[in-house]
Amino acid sequence: MNIKIICVGKLKEKYFKDAIAEYQKRLSRFAKVQVIEVPDEKAPEKFSQAEQDNVKEIEGQRILNKIKDKEYVFVTAIKGKQRSSEEFARELKDLATYGHSDLTFVIGGSLGTSPAVNQRANDLLSFGKLTLPHQLMRVVLIEQIYRGFMINSGSPYHK
Repeated sequence: MNIKIICVGKLKEKYFKDAIAEYQKRLSRFAKVQVIEVPDEKAPEKFSQAEQDNVKEIEGQRILNKIKDKEYVFVTAIKGKQRSSEEFARELKDLATYGHSDLTFVIGGSLGTSPAVNQRANDLLSFGKLTLPHQLMRVVLIEQIYRGFMINSGSPYHK
Protein backbone atom coordinates (compact mmCIF):
# COMPACT_ATOMS: atom_id res chain seq x y z
CA MET A 1 0.00 0.00 0.00
CA ASN A 2 1.11 3.55 -0.73
CA ILE A 3 0.16 6.32 1.66
CA LYS A 4 0.71 9.96 0.90
CA ILE A 5 0.16 12.74 3.43
CA ILE A 6 -0.07 16.18 1.82
CA CYS A 7 0.33 19.09 4.23
CA VAL A 8 0.27 22.85 3.81
CA GLY A 9 3.30 24.55 5.33
CA LYS A 10 6.67 23.48 6.62
CA LEU A 11 7.22 21.53 9.79
CA LYS A 12 9.82 23.36 11.88
CA GLU A 13 9.67 21.74 15.31
CA LYS A 14 12.19 18.92 15.76
CA TYR A 15 9.99 17.00 18.19
CA PHE A 16 7.16 16.84 15.64
CA LYS A 17 9.60 15.79 12.90
CA ASP A 18 10.98 13.07 15.19
CA ALA A 19 7.50 11.76 16.02
CA ILE A 20 6.50 11.62 12.35
CA ALA A 21 9.76 9.90 11.42
CA GLU A 22 9.16 7.30 14.13
CA TYR A 23 5.66 6.50 12.85
CA GLN A 24 6.90 6.42 9.24
CA LYS A 25 9.50 3.87 10.33
CA ARG A 26 6.87 1.79 12.16
CA LEU A 27 4.51 1.95 9.19
CA SER A 28 7.20 0.87 6.72
CA ARG A 29 6.36 -2.82 7.32
CA PHE A 30 2.79 -2.18 6.12
CA ALA A 31 3.04 0.63 3.59
CA LYS A 32 5.26 3.11 1.83
CA VAL A 33 4.54 6.47 3.48
CA GLN A 34 5.40 9.78 1.89
CA VAL A 35 4.88 13.19 3.50
CA ILE A 36 4.63 16.06 1.02
CA GLU A 37 4.69 19.67 2.13
CA VAL A 38 3.27 22.37 -0.12
CA PRO A 39 3.99 26.04 0.60
CA ASP A 40 1.45 27.98 2.60
CA GLU A 41 0.27 31.27 1.17
CA LYS A 42 1.29 34.25 3.25
CA ALA A 43 -1.62 36.34 4.48
CA PRO A 44 -2.06 39.23 6.89
CA GLU A 45 -3.65 38.68 10.31
CA LYS A 46 -6.87 40.42 9.31
CA PHE A 47 -8.15 40.11 5.79
CA SER A 48 -11.44 39.94 3.94
CA GLN A 49 -13.43 36.82 3.11
CA ALA A 50 -12.44 37.26 -0.54
CA GLU A 51 -8.76 37.31 0.45
CA GLN A 52 -9.27 34.20 2.62
CA ASP A 53 -10.97 32.42 -0.28
CA ASN A 54 -8.08 33.40 -2.55
CA VAL A 55 -5.51 31.98 -0.10
CA LYS A 56 -7.46 28.70 0.13
CA GLU A 57 -7.72 28.56 -3.65
CA ILE A 58 -3.96 29.02 -4.16
CA GLU A 59 -3.11 26.45 -1.48
CA GLY A 60 -5.78 24.16 -2.92
CA GLN A 61 -4.15 24.22 -6.37
CA ARG A 62 -0.83 23.31 -4.79
CA ILE A 63 -2.50 20.36 -3.04
CA LEU A 64 -4.39 19.19 -6.14
CA ASN A 65 -1.17 19.26 -8.18
CA LYS A 66 0.17 16.51 -5.87
CA ILE A 67 -2.84 14.18 -6.23
CA LYS A 68 -3.10 11.58 -8.98
CA ASP A 69 -6.40 10.40 -10.45
CA LYS A 70 -6.19 6.86 -9.05
CA GLU A 71 -5.64 7.94 -5.44
CA TYR A 72 -8.34 7.57 -2.81
CA VAL A 73 -8.33 10.91 -0.98
CA PHE A 74 -9.21 11.72 2.62
CA VAL A 75 -9.31 15.42 3.51
CA THR A 76 -9.15 16.30 7.19
CA ALA A 77 -12.02 18.64 8.00
CA ILE A 78 -13.90 19.56 11.15
CA LYS A 79 -17.15 18.97 9.24
CA GLY A 80 -16.00 15.52 8.10
CA LYS A 81 -17.12 12.14 9.37
CA GLN A 82 -15.86 11.17 12.82
CA ARG A 83 -14.81 7.56 13.29
CA SER A 84 -13.52 5.43 16.10
CA SER A 85 -10.04 3.97 15.66
CA GLU A 86 -11.62 0.58 15.02
CA GLU A 87 -13.90 2.00 12.31
CA PHE A 88 -10.96 3.76 10.69
CA ALA A 89 -8.93 0.53 10.76
CA ARG A 90 -11.79 -1.37 9.13
CA GLU A 91 -12.05 1.31 6.47
CA LEU A 92 -8.32 1.08 5.69
CA LYS A 93 -8.65 -2.70 5.41
CA ASP A 94 -11.73 -2.47 3.18
CA LEU A 95 -10.08 0.06 0.88
CA ALA A 96 -7.09 -2.24 0.41
CA THR A 97 -9.36 -5.24 -0.14
CA TYR A 98 -11.32 -3.46 -2.86
CA GLY A 99 -8.31 -2.26 -4.84
CA HIS A 100 -7.48 1.12 -3.34
CA SER A 101 -3.76 0.71 -2.73
CA ASP A 102 -2.94 4.41 -3.09
CA LEU A 103 -4.34 6.46 -0.21
CA THR A 104 -3.81 10.19 0.15
CA PHE A 105 -4.52 12.23 3.26
CA VAL A 106 -4.71 16.03 3.08
CA ILE A 107 -4.15 18.48 5.92
CA GLY A 108 -5.02 21.99 4.74
CA GLY A 109 -3.65 25.32 5.85
CA SER A 110 -4.77 27.48 8.75
CA LEU A 111 -7.91 28.49 6.84
CA GLY A 112 -8.83 24.95 5.86
CA THR A 113 -9.11 23.53 2.36
CA SER A 114 -10.63 24.97 -0.79
CA PRO A 115 -13.95 23.78 -2.20
CA ALA A 116 -12.01 22.20 -5.10
CA VAL A 117 -9.93 20.08 -2.70
CA ASN A 118 -13.04 19.05 -0.77
CA GLN A 119 -14.76 18.09 -4.03
CA ARG A 120 -11.77 15.95 -5.04
CA ALA A 121 -11.92 14.12 -1.71
CA ASN A 122 -13.48 10.70 -1.59
CA ASP A 123 -14.10 11.28 2.10
CA LEU A 124 -13.84 14.05 4.68
CA LEU A 125 -12.17 12.83 7.86
CA SER A 126 -12.77 14.56 11.18
CA PHE A 127 -10.84 14.11 14.39
CA GLY A 128 -13.50 15.99 16.33
CA LYS A 129 -14.59 19.58 16.72
CA LEU A 130 -11.33 20.68 18.31
CA THR A 131 -9.00 22.85 16.29
CA LEU A 132 -5.48 21.45 16.35
CA PRO A 133 -2.27 23.08 15.16
CA HIS A 134 -1.43 21.73 11.71
CA GLN A 135 1.92 20.45 12.92
CA LEU A 136 0.28 18.43 15.70
CA MET A 137 -2.43 17.21 13.32
CA ARG A 138 0.28 15.56 11.22
CA VAL A 139 1.41 13.54 14.24
CA VAL A 140 -2.16 12.64 15.23
CA LEU A 141 -3.00 11.55 11.68
CA ILE A 142 0.07 9.38 11.12
CA GLU A 143 -0.36 7.79 14.56
CA GLN A 144 -3.97 6.91 13.74
CA ILE A 145 -2.93 5.41 10.41
CA TYR A 146 -0.36 3.32 12.27
CA ARG A 147 -2.94 2.39 14.91
CA GLY A 148 -5.30 1.26 12.14
CA PHE A 149 -2.69 -1.09 10.70
CA MET A 150 -1.90 -2.42 14.18
CA ILE A 151 -5.59 -3.07 14.89
CA ASN A 152 -5.90 -4.89 11.57
CA SER A 153 -2.83 -7.03 12.35
CA GLY A 154 -4.26 -8.07 15.72
CA SER A 155 -1.52 -6.31 17.67
CA PRO A 156 -2.07 -5.37 21.31
CA TYR A 157 -0.90 -1.79 20.48
CA HIS A 158 -4.55 -0.67 20.55
CA LYS A 159 -5.98 -1.39 23.97
